[in-house]
Amino acid sequence: MSGSLWMPPGSHPDALPAIPRQRIAPSWAQPDPLDELAERLDDFIAAAVHPDEIAALLESDGLSDDQIRERYGFKNSFALAEELYERVERRYPEPDGPVHDPWQVGLLGCLLRGVVFALPGLGYVLGAPLLAGSQDDFGLPAGTVPLLAGALVGWTWNQGLAHRAYSWLGLGDRGAARRSLLLGAPAGALLGALVALVVAGTAATADPAAVAFAAGQSCYLGAATVLLVMGRERALLAALLPMAAAAVFALAHPLPELARLTLLPASLLAVAVLALLEVAPAIKESGDGSWTAGLIALLPFGSYGTVPQARRSPKLSASLDEQGGAPIAPGLTGSLPYALFGLGSGVLVLYAALGDALADEGTGAVAAPAAVALTLSMGPAEWLLYRFRSGSLAGLRSSSTPRAFWRTTVGTVMECLSGYLVALLALSLVTSALWPHAPGITGVRLAGLLLLGVVLWTGLLLQSFGAVLSAAVICCAAALAQTAAVVAHAGSPHWIGLIVHGTAAVAQAALVCALLGRVTAHR
Repeated sequence: MSGSLWMPPGSHPDALPAIPRQRIAPSWAQPDPLDELAERLDDFIAAAVHPDEIAALLESDGLSDDQIRERYGFKNSFALAEELYERVERRYPEPDGPVHDPWQVGLLGCLLRGVVFALPGLGYVLGAPLLAGSQDDFGLPAGTVPLLAGALVGWTWNQGLAHRAYSWLGLGDRGAARRSLLLGAPAGALLGALVALVVAGTAATADPAAVAFAAGQSCYLGAATVLLVMGRERALLAALLPMAAAAVFALAHPLPELARLTLLPASLLAVAVLALLEVAPAIKESGDGSWTAGLIALLPFGSYGTVPQARRSPKLSASLDEQGGAPIAPGLTGSLPYALFGLGSGVLVLYAALGDALADEGTGAVAAPAAVALTLSMGPAEWLLYRFRSGSLAGLRSSSTPRAFWRTTVGTVMECLSGYLVALLALSLVTSALWPHAPGITGVRLAGLLLLGVVLWTGLLLQSFGAVLSAAVICCAAALAQTAAVVAHAGSPHWIGLIVHGTAAVAQAALVCALLGRVTAHR
């Protein structure tokens, strides 16, 4: 290669041979059909992610394999598509205008729901005279255990009921959702009241007034579930405001007992009437315009579960047509994991609220700031769940590899979880500072509360992605372990809670990172 350039005899060394010019196609020659096809389909070919997309387009244009062999010289549409895919450079155009994000919600609406969740807690301030009396074996005021038992039953039942009603709403049948709530809410209230009555019957210090208060609590939980599922948060807030204002006033100035006992039933009656008005149209719709026929249809031997043709939404009608027109209904077993998640998380929250009483450091009332902070934090938690869904959608658009998407998803989870913990920390500090005779916040108590916040938020995140069974198993296992440790007096309730909450938080965080890092989980 380092030798001199060979020159033919008689040529001058200072002259190089002429480079032959490319032959120019004559004017009468026909253009290459493949070039014409690539130019005509340039935009589609450039945006294709696989040659099969181009092959599908060619076949949809009516090109047969015989035509492709005769016109372009390729064996079939797939061979031609591969050649076009290689010939045209990839170009993925960005969508025109701002990208649609279905997960954008306002912060004010989520905060309103958090306030609505917390306002019923002020009813315990007005109902304090009903819980007055000697302490029971757990160091709690008389009647507290039946009250807690009824609350756990209500949380469990209404979580499953809300899921079933939301399933009907997802099918586009608002009437079926109303019928589910119309039957399920009274049944849950009755079950909660019966459990409170049974628990009170086994307690030596049971008080009929406390049992009545627990029954009213169960009725409120059922009615509030109806209004929240049907999107009537503002109506629920309006019904609770008089009671809440009186409770705040009672914290500073004593109220007559008659006023207390009047405001509580009045607020409960207002919420119950609003819930009844919300679901009452389901009775008439079930009877095709007749109230009597509607009531009969709701009975077990009636036609409950069938959906009249006139009231079927387009989405439900299409689903029925796919199944041969047979009536469909969400399975009852599908709501069971949601109910178990409500049970497990409810037990964990109750232990956090009553940690001081169980440790003989005070009474159940002074432990209330933890429960109030957790309840109020559900508003920011809901908004941050939407923020995560929005961030994961943006990660799907910006990531080009599965590993890059996993890193983006984990970063979004950490960002949203940190925001929730900051909100929970601020709320716990504020409620402890404002609550009368509240104990000081120690490092163990605060760490346990924040770890419980991790468990609740990651559980809600898994629930929103359909992985509720895993979250329910972890929460129920944690609740069972904490119950066993407290009953066995294995240590301080605060340290037990810290260990249990930390273990559950690590398990659910690992599950979130493993599950939500997959693209298919975000469908």
